[in-house]
Amino acid sequence: MSHPNFQSLQKELRRGELYMDAATLEAYSGDKWFAVAQPEAVAFPRSTESVSKILKWANKHQIPATARGAGHGYVGGCVPVRRGIVISLEKMNRIREIHETDFVAVVQAGVITADLQSKAEEKRLCYPPDPASRAHCSIGGNIATNAGGPRCLKYGVTRDYLLGAEVVLADGTVVQTGGRTHKNKTGFDLHRLFVGSEGLLGIVTEATLKLIPLPPYRAALSIGVESTAMAARILGKVFQAGFLPSALEIADHFTLQAAMKRTGSHMFEGCEAHLIIELDGQESSVRSELRALTQLIQEENPNFIKKGLGNEGCEQIWQIRREFSYALRDTGLTKLNEDIVVPRSRLEELFKFAERLQRKFGIPVACFGHAGDGNIHVNVMIDQSDPQQEEQGRKVLDALFAQVLKWKGAITGEHGVGLAKMPWLDLALSPENLKLHQTLKTALDPNGILNPGKFVPEPGGR
Repeated sequence: MSHPNFQSLQKELRRGELYMDAATLEAYSGDKWFAVAQPEAVAFPRSTESVSKILKWANKHQIPATARGAGHGYVGGCVPVRRGIVISLEKMNRIREIHETDFVAVVQAGVITADLQSKAEEKRLCYPPDPASRAHCSIGGNIATNAGGPRCLKYGVTRDYLLGAEVVLADGTVVQTGGRTHKNKTGFDLHRLFVGSEGLLGIVTEATLKLIPLPPYRAALSIGVESTAMAARILGKVFQAGFLPSALEIADHFTLQAAMKRTGSHMFEGCEAHLIIELDGQESSVRSELRALTQLIQEENPNFIKKGLGNEGCEQIWQIRREFSYALRDTGLTKLNEDIVVPRSRLEELFKFAERLQRKFGIPVACFGHAGDGNIHVNVMIDQSDPQQEEQGRKVLDALFAQVLKWKGAITGEHGVGLAKMPWLDLALSPENLKLHQTLKTALDPNGILNPGKFVPEPGGR
């Protein structure tokens, strides 16, 4: 049922900031996950003032309001399951400032991550968080999910770079949190409260981000090995020897086979697993570390070691990694992409457990991801045209999450809870933890209008 009050909201906003046509509603009904729900209106605010007006109006009329970044999430986080209004921040895409001596960037929430990185690099600065979708995802969405990426092994995730934020609360109040200094202990760390909150506590409209000096040189190794056990041993030796790579990625046999089929390359023949290790820093030190690292790895007699020197050489190595997700889609199966995290010591056990799941349920399970911090993308590959496989796929996920939690891991490391992980939230968080979430949600959004239907129960129940 449509809310007649949308006409009153339209009068408060600038022309082109609110749409209710069928094509727009359909386009903003979902993200990269499977679920969709059409909103009743879609707003495209161009200023924090407009966001404030929208939320003040929505709160007054108790109409659901779901913030949306670039729509590249994998868990249905921005699906407006209670309909209402979707607030897209994509028009708020200005880089307000990149300060070379303060090492700070001030950006609106709709700025594309790769655009910020490119502009920072022009000034020999670096914004390290590098989600796989960085060419398409936005800073606001990265903050909402605490996005990471391969470089978070050395440099940390989005949370570690947010110095301050402009946030619009559920009632339309605009609050400035944090600041632009790299140290600040004035009161609570309020700006970080909104990191990973998935739009349930407030809407970040502007972010002040920490930058670091751009490492002047990088190099990478591509390593093919005969087993995941060997890959785990190499991983352990790298850290034990005192190396801290900027990235350390792993992929299993199923993923490699799909990648060879997609690219026509034969480089992974005879390999059960693959590692990418990247180093960065001053050129002389990177080259020295690369030689020592190569010698260390050769002791394990890998199938091959290939070097990539400088930006061009590294990008050639990373190119095959970027094909993994597309290669799995090429199989014709539906990819249930689970971004679980396990303690590093459990990596070998995780890959063995994935193999057991394949044998037990008869469904392929492809694993690749960020070995350096234990964040592995476990992809359960199902034929959605077969109802029995869908049921089996759910059993695989039940078993996977139960085991990950038994190992003291986490059911999501990057993508967030959204809709996709809600069935397992009661296993992942204790009743006391869930109650604390509810307390914070009620304090900041007493009417429950912000992204309702997600992982924090609404007033009066889920």
